[in-house]
Amino acid sequence: MRKKVCMFVWNHFTNDARVLRECTALSDKYYDVDLICIHDPNNPDLDLIQKYNDHFTVYRVKRSPLLFYIQFIYKLFKNKWSILFFLLIWICLLRMFPLLTIGISLFAVIVLKTKLKTILVRGSIIMRMILKGYSKKYDIYHSNDLNTLPQGYICSKFRLRKRKLIYDSHEVQTSRTGYDSLFYSKMEAYLIRKIDTMIVENHTRAAYNEELYGFYPEVLHNYPFLLEETREKIDIHHMLGLPKSEKILLYQGGIQIGRGLDKLIKAMPFINEGTLLFIGDGRIKKDLENMVNDMELHQRVKFLPKVPLSELPKYTRNAYLGFQVLNNVCFNHYSASSNKLFEYIMAGVPVIGCDFPEIKKVIQGEKVGLVVDSHDHLSIAKGVNTLLENTELRNQFHKNCGIAKRKYNWETEKSQLLSLYNLIS
Repeated sequence: MRKKVCMFVWNHFTNDARVLRECTALSDKYYDVDLICIHDPNNPDLDLIQKYNDHFTVYRVKRSPLLFYIQFIYKLFKNKWSILFFLLIWICLLRMFPLLTIGISLFAVIVLKTKLKTILVRGSIIMRMILKGYSKKYDIYHSNDLNTLPQGYICSKFRLRKRKLIYDSHEVQTSRTGYDSLFYSKMEAYLIRKIDTMIVENHTRAAYNEELYGFYPEVLHNYPFLLEETREKIDIHHMLGLPKSEKILLYQGGIQIGRGLDKLIKAMPFINEGTLLFIGDGRIKKDLENMVNDMELHQRVKFLPKVPLSELPKYTRNAYLGFQVLNNVCFNHYSASSNKLFEYIMAGVPVIGCDFPEIKKVIQGEKVGLVVDSHDHLSIAKGVNTLLENTELRNQFHKNCGIAKRKYNWETEKSQLLSLYNLIS
């Protein structure tokens, strides 16, 4: 008899490798998994219901339709040719229904110009997630990160027969960029007493949690699927108009603040050869592109948009080396294991990484790359030049990646997840 799992995640579920691995592992072994995530109105090809296999289905909840229409009208107002038309309509409505028209107008302005819009949108998503979570008789609820823990708590505990609740914290919620408000730490401290078990990414974060809350959570490492040797890859050199001999210095992942990406660009004038390539999207991508133009590095620094997870290894295999140079802007960064570190290893790509405990342990312990000071662009350049000049060392790191990937892969790690589920089922 398969048990039913309801999992929540606060994204569109298009490139969430960790959640995909967990849902797939559970659905392959004794569980029916429903994943509830958020619909993307800007992606019409994204289905509201997506069936991955017979036992794993994704449900995407919509955002508020009321806010959609308000924003639609707001965008029309930004068109100068539409202003007169809507002004005439507004005057007519004002004459016929003065109090109602003024009230609606004030509400629309408040929603669009203040944080109330964000609150209403998020509130709408949360309510839809909760309603969907109540729609079936699930045995286990699984909340990925703090922004879905309230949904899991309400669905699992506010019922006649309480269900099990797993809190799978991919980040250090009390010390991460964008979550520095006291509200988040207070909310986690309250809700963490209501869960049945907690999962974190590595032992550094588990020890931090023990110091903070007095218990040591389960550890489930962020390892990718095992990829066997293959020569299949997408020809990035042809795509970018580069000669076959050009060395690709790769960063793949979110283009976000605190990841040392500006230091990579600053390092390029001091790096002897190669093209720096960013694959991904994010908030600071335009800033980095402007930085490249200002430094006149557009011949040596290239950008590609994010690619589907299933296609990413075909890009990664082109690289001479890969970067994971997080900056120590918060404990969340300092304690990270980082999925991309293991993606590089899986593709046989040596790593230039930051001197943080979990990342350093893998790079130096498995001899798959070099550790640098990620806050110093000259240190990054020195590490890159070492691998450019010493091809024998680089090739040894490449061979070591082939050994390390047998250790750091999801096929060996997923047993931890299944054991945890067996214990609480």
